Amino acid sequence: MPPVLVVNVLISGVLAGLVYGLMALGLSVIFGVVRVVNFAHGQMMTVAMYAAVLLFAWLKLDPILAILPVAALFFVLGYALQSSIINPFITRPEHSQFILLVALATIISNVLLMGFGPDARSVQTSYGLNSYAIGQILFDQSRVYAGSAAIACSAALFAFFRFAPTGKAIRACADNYLGAKVVGLNVKHLYALTFGLGAACVAAAGCMIVLLVDVTPDLGSYYTLLAFVIVIVGGLGSMGGALLGGVLIGVSEALAGLFFDPAAKSMFSFALLILVLLFRPQGLLGRRR
Repeated sequence: MPPVLVVNVLISGVLAGLVYGLMALGLSVIFGVVRVVNFAHGQMMTVAMYAAVLLFAWLKLDPILAILPVAALFFVLGYALQSSIINPFITRPEHSQFILLVALATIISNVLLMGFGPDARSVQTSYGLNSYAIGQILFDQSRVYAGSAAIACSAALFAFFRFAPTGKAIRACADNYLGAKVVGLNVKHLYALTFGLGAACVAAAGCMIVLLVDVTPDLGSYYTLLAFVIVIVGGLGSMGGALLGGVLIGVSEALAGLFFDPAAKSMFSFALLILVLLFRPQGLLGRRR
């Protein structure tokens, strides 16, 4: 196996993994603050992928540029979904939350199937087949743009939670729910903001990943499962862990496709998950509870 080919595949895996990490970051943020596992996460990303496809078909809007309007729309929808439907289930047993969100995921998948049919749809950009070259090392332009956008979105989210007053308030709710209520924070509003941010993250990831794969209505279940694998590998509730897990999964999938068969990529992702669960159950960057 030529070393340059392995390097090119590794680069491709890292760039795709950054997008995976942003997708999982939305799931991790929601769980870390609201303590609700969003089983409709992948279906929400599928909706964002279709939104990017439609904007490209109707307005010729590049999926990278579509990130802003689609993420903003999903933030509003996520806020409304949390405040109107999910919030009453916060204090209910976990199986009630599970059933609610699985039902939501099923509804989304079937609405997409009725609206768009079973056929795959894609975006054909002018740079879709182009690459940047440094010697024999190739950087696929679509993956470079998607990975760079994922880094920018992740950095903005980290900065928000680190420096913005609202971000600090959300972190306070995550650390001590009762204490946050005692000091007068509007916890319900902050929970809805958090869910909106998580929805915006997955929407942005959907706009990016449509550059890499075709979209079908049943794609959501796969990406929901992949997001779970990533956040468990990185550490449930850890933002940095979500990005690290995404990169590791992206690299493992790329190497599996190179050395074995593209159909074996899920096998390697789950093998990595099993190893992490055996030797570091809290995840690579997770904290013991």
